[in-house]
Amino acid sequence: MTQWKCSVCGYQMEAETPPNECPSCKKTCEFLDNTCYTPDCEGAGKDDRIR
Repeated sequence: MTQWKCSVCGYQMEAETPPNECPSCKKTCEFLDNTCYTPDCEGAGKDDRIR
């Protein structure tokens, strides 16, 4: 499943597709794909380098 991070407040969630509104800050924001695609972070499942 894909990891998503809110570009406004940094809230992180796991879902197939991101919602239109962030569940945390209630803003309409761009969700960044925060899924790990490299061996550096494969144990965590999310890439903390994405800000």
